[in-house]
Amino acid sequence: MKNIHIVGARPQFVKLAPLSRALRPYSKEIIIHTGQHYDISMSESFFTDLDIPQPDYNLDVGSGSQGYQTARMIEGLENLLIKEKPDLVIVYGDTNSTLAGALVAAKLQIPSAHVEACLRSFNRTMPEEINRIVADHTCDLLLCPTKSAMQNAALEGLQEKSYLVGDIMTDSVSYGKKKAAERSNILQEISLSPKDYYLLTLHRPYNVDDPVHLKMILDGLDKLGKKVIFPVHPRTRKVINDTLQQSWKNVILTEPKSYLDFIQLHQNASLMITDSGGVQKEAYLLKVPCVTLRTETEWIETVESGWNLLLPPQSRDFPGKILSFNPPKDHPELYGSGVSETMAELILKRGIHAD
Repeated sequence: MKNIHIVGARPQFVKLAPLSRALRPYSKEIIIHTGQHYDISMSESFFTDLDIPQPDYNLDVGSGSQGYQTARMIEGLENLLIKEKPDLVIVYGDTNSTLAGALVAAKLQIPSAHVEACLRSFNRTMPEEINRIVADHTCDLLLCPTKSAMQNAALEGLQEKSYLVGDIMTDSVSYGKKKAAERSNILQEISLSPKDYYLLTLHRPYNVDDPVHLKMILDGLDKLGKKVIFPVHPRTRKVINDTLQQSWKNVILTEPKSYLDFIQLHQNASLMITDSGGVQKEAYLLKVPCVTLRTETEWIETVESGWNLLLPPQSRDFPGKILSFNPPKDHPELYGSGVSETMAELILKRGIHAD
């Protein structure tokens, strides 16, 4: 059996690692990197940190508008899938790489699987929401991480091809924590003590593309009286450099971090502040309280557990509510275990093969 994994961004590299390891003894694995994240700290280092083979192909798509980026991916992926003739295409998450991979596989009538399927934020202004919906309705095997995802599948008539497998990031985080303990010295390098700082990630266009809005967020966080470590996405760094005066006392901007350095920073933070979907879940798995700077989340169970607080930055409570946020002692298991092996068994034994 020949599988092609299509990835292009940090969260997808993290999900790819355990599934590729689980499938590798039984099938030929080909990795296509679309080049959606092209900064070395956000791309190549993840393959090294997570012990993933280097990609067999890199489309080097880079940045650009949604249409330009997706079109380049579709063109490149079509040529490679025709050349390689895989039995299965595997896509991950909700990026433009996910959308392009699912569409090309469907057009070429190649069976496909979607890892992290049937999540919904119910906010169609988010490009990621459109990507998820299209991928779920075009892929042949939907690997769902949560019960709420399965409920979404049923509501959209997708239940016959959907399976509750748990969340593969449970495997990724477990592996990453072990490797980070062995290889990362990031706390010493930037003179941090455990639980003495907040960690911040921002990348949603509505939070970072408008300089006035971005400044409001960073100014508010600067007033919390605690170090806020902010590994800055290259696109956001450009907004800051071009339009903002960097005069914050507590917000500390750094370069993007490798996966192992990031997970070491994350598990030792007293609080995660983010607008990312995957980072919310990673925070839960690391038992780190999370404040999500959005009005909605795909990971509603983390909010229901009390470990994740939805706090739109434009709300009257921002940022003061961060200081009073205190999760409960109870931390239920939400995402399963041994997920990559469950996924691999489904892929290998459920007859997902080309006709």
